Amino acid sequence: MSIVTKSIVNADAEARYLSPGELDRIKAFVTSGQRRLRIAQIMSESRERIVKQAGDSLFQKRPDVVSPGGNAYGEEMTATCLRDLDYYLRLISYGIVAGDVTPIEEIGIVGVREMYKSLGTPIDAVAEGVRAMKNAATSLLAAEDAAEAAAYFDYVIGAMQ
Repeated sequence: MSIVTKSIVNADAEARYLSPGELDRIKAFVTSGQRRLRIAQIMSESRERIVKQAGDSLFQKRPDVVSPGGNAYGEEMTATCLRDLDYYLRLISYGIVAGDVTPIEEIGIVGVREMYKSLGTPIDAVAEGVRAMKNAATSLLAAEDAAEAAAYFDYVIGAMQ
């Protein structure tokens, strides 16, 4: 839920107008909108590059996942792993646009550890892949934008630990 929606829901529940503090937070949210959209656009336009770099980094650091018996062994399973990384990159872009982690939570983080555990996928390897995407994505961004984006990657990584 965005800061705008949260503020309105809270004010309406109390049958009151938005407070000066709520209006200031909404103003800051709107003002930062161009930056969030710019970050999401760069990530979207660079998604193949980001996912490929992250996959290469992950497979170099964790050769066990692409070795016989590993969860990303073989062409089809490697493609599935990269697809999952792309999925998390997309979720992170949603969070950045919303300025909130709620879309990440509601769409794809709840139950993620249990799902990967049931599939026999090492969750720490998935988190390492997301960390590698963070490095690839933030290297494409200006310092302030990279700091903004990093928080959303860190949220996903934290949810996997």
